[in-house]
Amino acid sequence: MITNLAPFADTATGWQRALYAFLAEKEQRSGSRRTVEGYSRMLQDFFSRSGKEPDHVTAQDIFVYAHGPGLSGKQPSAITIGARIACLSSFYRFLIRMELIQSNPCDRLERPQVSPSPPRGLSAEQVHKLLAVIPNTPVGLRDRAIILTLVLTGRRRAEVLGMKAGDLSIEDERAYYTYRGKGGKRGRRELPGPALQAIRGALGAFRKELATMLPEESLWPSRSQQCKGLTSGTFYGNLQRYFRQAGMKPAGVHIFRHTAAKLRRDAGETVEDVSRFLDHSSLAVTTVYLRRLEGERDQGWAKVAQAIGV
Repeated sequence: MITNLAPFADTATGWQRALYAFLAEKEQRSGSRRTVEGYSRMLQDFFSRSGKEPDHVTAQDIFVYAHGPGLSGKQPSAITIGARIACLSSFYRFLIRMELIQSNPCDRLERPQVSPSPPRGLSAEQVHKLLAVIPNTPVGLRDRAIILTLVLTGRRRAEVLGMKAGDLSIEDERAYYTYRGKGGKRGRRELPGPALQAIRGALGAFRKELATMLPEESLWPSRSQQCKGLTSGTFYGNLQRYFRQAGMKPAGVHIFRHTAAKLRRDAGETVEDVSRFLDHSSLAVTTVYLRRLEGERDQGWAKVAQAIGV
């Protein structure tokens, strides 16, 4: 559950309970333990530095923290500054809803302008190139199965790396998997045949079979972790090595979700199809997502060019 919290003085038990409640609500709504742990770290860091209780914090306190150097001593980027302010603002909005305070000191702060880098979805050729460098070893077979599952299902990193044997079921020669997505959304989808075949091959390399595995066993075995399976950090490290060996620019695991959306659009699926596939909350979210991947067409340049004679 939530990481250990000790941001306030021992006498401030009421505020500490409020912080626990905030993080519990955040975990329930986001469905992401990683998000909650990040919020917990930032809140503990801020309140330990300020030495103040929430109702005595000023906008200046938050400004100094948001723009101040981190543990590394480096000045924060615009993204980090924005994340710090967003975290504290979210906590204060919660306190207002709980009627513990009346105002949000973050409202007086201007957040830095951030130009997000566009998502990069891999092409089919690039995916093929990446898979070609993965060795035919137990670890390689496992990593290949993970990448195929990510690309073919479009699920998020935590949803795939957290898959267990009990999440799979075989019915009428078809495989299905259950998952808990963002915001606690639960679903059940068909597992594409190539992904199932790759998973079985990887498990066989570790001398395991789906039929005899315990429900709580990870689908991604690791000799060092046994039943717990592969860690996210280990897979990320392996992935960076594969990118380098393939002569490709390194990227995070989330690139495979972008790739899944891109390849489905390339295959002729509609925006509505892709939206359902990604479990997006609305078509507007998917439209922006795809526009950033594909690039927005400029319908007016030809008339302007004609007007200026070029």
